[in-house]
Amino acid sequence: MNETTPSRGRIAALLRPGGSSSAYSASLLLMVSALLSGVLGLVRSSLIAYFFGASPAVDAYTGAFELPDTINYLLIGGVASTTFIKLLTQYEAEGRLEEGDRALSNILNVMLTVLAAAALLGMVIAPIYVKYKFHNFDSPETAQQCVWMTRVLLFNPLLLLAGGVFGSRLMAKKIFFYQALQPLVYNGGIILGAVLLHMRFGIYSVAIGAVVGAIFGMFALNLAGARSIGMQWSPEYDWKHPALREWIRLSLPLMLGQSLTTLDPQIRSYFASEVKGAVATMNYSRQLFNSPMMMIGPAAGAASLPFFASLWAKADVAAFSAAVNRSVSRLLSVSLLLSALMIALAYPIVDVALRRGRFHTSDASAAAELFVLFCLSLVFWTSQNLYARAFYGAGNTLTPMISGTIVTVVSLPVYWFLFHADGMRGLVIASDIGIAAHMISLAVLLHRKRMVSLADLQWLELGKALLAAMASGFATSFVLRVLPLGESHGANIVRLVAGSAVWLIVALGLLTAMKSSLPAAVLRRKSANVQPPVRINATDAPDQN
Repeated sequence: MNETTPSRGRIAALLRPGGSSSAYSASLLLMVSALLSGVLGLVRSSLIAYFFGASPAVDAYTGAFELPDTINYLLIGGVASTTFIKLLTQYEAEGRLEEGDRALSNILNVMLTVLAAAALLGMVIAPIYVKYKFHNFDSPETAQQCVWMTRVLLFNPLLLLAGGVFGSRLMAKKIFFYQALQPLVYNGGIILGAVLLHMRFGIYSVAIGAVVGAIFGMFALNLAGARSIGMQWSPEYDWKHPALREWIRLSLPLMLGQSLTTLDPQIRSYFASEVKGAVATMNYSRQLFNSPMMMIGPAAGAASLPFFASLWAKADVAAFSAAVNRSVSRLLSVSLLLSALMIALAYPIVDVALRRGRFHTSDASAAAELFVLFCLSLVFWTSQNLYARAFYGAGNTLTPMISGTIVTVVSLPVYWFLFHADGMRGLVIASDIGIAAHMISLAVLLHRKRMVSLADLQWLELGKALLAAMASGFATSFVLRVLPLGESHGANIVRLVAGSAVWLIVALGLLTAMKSSLPAAVLRRKSANVQPPVRINATDAPDQN
């Protein structure tokens, strides 16, 4: 009883809306959230595939997000909470949190004005944007659908900015409960929109659901959480406020430097719009890939940022480097193992998740092929997130901006060449190459600036994870080939269960035999190579991880 009570207490604190989190518990909470969000994402994709298939209407829906996303990235950097957390950490360290609230209010008020003007302009130019961005949409009806949904989704950047302001107040206090709920509510809005409104509004129902999900998920949840810890909005409106200038200084590189992490979907959709239904097929594959990727990549990055910022603020470069390397090593190891599972089970995953209604066997085969190619880049997508957060935690947004912009520009001819050489597969391969270059460049730059040493990565653990991933992936593929099953959903569910069991047994067995510290690290057990994090209370000033 004495051993279980502390664990129960930690879980209860973690699930309490105002509960504080350590780096580990924050990562765990956000990973669980991302897992549940991934499940909802699969339900969402399955419903859209069932109702609309890989049709031009889904091409239009996918394309409708691009102008709102562009406005979001250009005007608030796409990562509003990243720079807000950095500002709030400074205010809290100096004991000026109330002043920090007024500064955030001023930034919110000023930037909402700017975003509202941009949204109105976007609504006006939406037909022109769609005409030139998706110049090969197969019919005027598809283009018109895209224009209408673009205009509806232009409300989302305003909601994201406001939610980012309130959410950063919570995360600066190490409170991640509301952040964890956010994607669940957002996906729930899209699902409800599709289920309740598709008969009446067709594909428009999904866009309506996205806006409703953003209202309650991005905005209302974070507002309620911020108010619960005492944040007060004030009618400040000062274009010359020092905090606004500092926020612009931190955010401007993020606004101007558009890396592949933000532009990759737009580059792919530009080329894919030349092929009927290709945008939809690629988007389905990417959404399936996003489910595990979001669980272990952005979740860990979001949870780590406040702790990286705390260590850097204390000028403890050695501890900062060790924390980043420890996090990256674990994330790379998990990514290697997970990518092996996803590649081996690619077709059963796509078949069970999507093949029904208007999404046919041929669509599933095409999506599975692209899914495999996306999975090859899992290690790069997840780790670049942590390397970028290391820069942000140190208050350096300029270096990753310059690096990301250079990689993006250099990648454009690669997209063009591989698309014309190998169609959709070529586009995904170009995406993989680009994100690998982006991750490697961030890691090298951190090393050269003596912020995070590449030599201190847990290379032996990474080698063990790679061997376990290769062996478990081959074993899973072999079992799937010899199973005497048909091609029904039931048969593919059996394949998923059997393949996952084989993967887990082989991977865990090999890791244990090689005395890898990864299983213990994942289960948060003490190991010779793993340091448990120090708990930080929500009411404490930022402290070492």
